Amino acid sequence: MLPADTPAAPISAVSYASVPALNTSASGPVSDVPAGPAARSASTAFLGAIASVDASALPSFLDANRAKLDALLLDAPAAVDVSRLWNLIDPDKQKALIEAAPHVIGNLEGVPYDVRGRANTVDLKQTMASITKTLKTEHGRAERVALQRQLDTLHNVSTALSKHDGVKRTLVTLDPSADAKAAIVVGDIRTAKYVSVLVPGMYMSVGEQIESWAKVAQEQYDLQTGFLRRVLGPRGNGGSPGVAVVAWIGYQTPVLTNIGGTALAEQGADSLERTLEGIRALRGADQPYLSVFAHSYGSTAALMALERHTVTVDALALMGSPGSAAQSVAGLAVSNGNVFVGEAPMDPIVNSAFFGSDPGSPGYGAKPMGVGGAVDPLTHASLAGSTGHNEYFTAGTECMRNLSMIGIDRGDLVISGTTSGVSDPKAVAASSR
Repeated sequence: MLPADTPAAPISAVSYASVPALNTSASGPVSDVPAGPAARSASTAFLGAIASVDASALPSFLDANRAKLDALLLDAPAAVDVSRLWNLIDPDKQKALIEAAPHVIGNLEGVPYDVRGRANTVDLKQTMASITKTLKTEHGRAERVALQRQLDTLHNVSTALSKHDGVKRTLVTLDPSADAKAAIVVGDIRTAKYVSVLVPGMYMSVGEQIESWAKVAQEQYDLQTGFLRRVLGPRGNGGSPGVAVVAWIGYQTPVLTNIGGTALAEQGADSLERTLEGIRALRGADQPYLSVFAHSYGSTAALMALERHTVTVDALALMGSPGSAAQSVAGLAVSNGNVFVGEAPMDPIVNSAFFGSDPGSPGYGAKPMGVGGAVDPLTHASLAGSTGHNEYFTAGTECMRNLSMIGIDRGDLVISGTTSGVSDPKAVAASSR
């Protein structure tokens, strides 16, 4: 790594022999396979070399090292290293990188989120234009169907990026391939004091659900912002602390034919781990209160990620969880054991412990979160109950209200629940006093 004011070495003076030349596409999928230390070291060295190349020579340098540039996602450097090295790259070279490799820059944890948003928007538009052009000349029926499905998925991503009530939305992850992945932030994740990440379960695809998932994130954003104003009272006159909610579909969620194993959950854990590390790395000394809200199979992925103790979150909420390997909250990288569990009536998944310990069992040590319906002790509004496995994120529910309290570090105002999913009347009465 060179200091910012050190003259850049000419291309011929920089050695890249240690950087593996992997043959990957610039618009290929974001890898779910964690890189080994050697690969990460090589990728870090290559990213550092970019900072040392003269701006005028950068385009030819990138063309000559395309495979190594694309490999940054497969062998991603640590987010803290990416953040540090990115700051050594001057603005003109940063712009050239975005133009040359928007897919890489848009998905590299440690690159600032506003930059990733711009890069992913470029990648989205370019991919849509390319598919549209190919459709005009493609005659094979199966190929046309697949291309049209991919184009429809990307159109849905574009639609999900539309602002709601003027609130900023940023595309911080985009895999535009047929098996698309995406993450949209509602709010400003660069400055928000409270950041929540929504992790979905089975049957949640970008093509079918990215718009509705972004809507859930928007509803959480509105709830958290509204409750912050209410809780702060006169102290909020200067503006309540910022909120950001991430509508995250960063892994291939399972369907009925592959729900029985944990391979996809492991991939989801890898991807979520990188996402959380990226948030921590970019915020530096200004850390947000970071929460994860995970549903169903997504809760298994989240538990796997937090069992590794590589990154710590401030709160974890699990809904309809089939379990994971951790035996109790003590085995999770969650500050102060701040884990909440919601279990709706007639949800066939809760208490199944299909993938390990049941986080809803008394011995696990999590806090029961009401999801069965209640009266809000703060607003006195009636809150609907969630029933079955798929109503936890429905607007106007007790679950959504409680999640918003968890997201703004007011777990003390969460309406308590029971393992049956029906709120404890005594707890509701106590929290209203």
